[in-house]
Amino acid sequence: MQEKNQNKQTIIPSHDELILVVKREYIFAKTIAWQGLNTENNSVYLEIIQAHKEFLPRNIMEQDPNYKQIIPYLIYKHENHYFLMQRHAQASEIRLQNKYTLGIGGHIRQEDMGSNLISDWATREFHEEVSYSSNLTITPLGILNDDSNSVGQVHLGFVFLLEGDSPQISIKSELKSGELVSITQCHEKYAYLESWSQFVVNYLLSTTNGFK
Repeated sequence: MQEKNQNKQTIIPSHDELILVVKREYIFAKTIAWQGLNTENNSVYLEIIQAHKEFLPRNIMEQDPNYKQIIPYLIYKHENHYFLMQRHAQASEIRLQNKYTLGIGGHIRQEDMGSNLISDWATREFHEEVSYSSNLTITPLGILNDDSNSVGQVHLGFVFLLEGDSPQISIKSELKSGELVSITQCHEKYAYLESWSQFVVNYLLSTTNGFK
């Protein structure tokens, strides 16, 4: 006869992907958690990720603010216009449904780690999310953190500016719409942007180094 009080084990669904995460305590070990886009010391945080990276089930990590999921966040620019997208009303991430975004982003899975260069991860993610076949120049902009809402509390974004030589860019099925617009037009939709994109728009509007 089996005992009734057997040790319970956490059951992880077989389809749940393992994604790159780092404990919050390591990321913010030497600094207070900032709010917004931090454009300094990108290389330091890459070293922290490399030293303390883990691959844990996404289903669990989405609800655990003790970890930060590492997300490449890619801003496409062509001739002073930016690719502004809108998420589906049925987007898999409920908290972002129907939101506008400047960022093409996604989780880094264990099988994506053929290279430790985050620019390689960024390029892969870009081509997964949109259709684009021309040249790209990739420039790191900074690191996004937003602990003001439940989405931001469990994510950390590495922001890259991808400058292309063609306006021929289009969305794939994960997005509702996408079009190249001026930064002024982006700002007109500011209230409907996800918070990370709001931080990016603020930065683009404030810079005088050619990103506007």
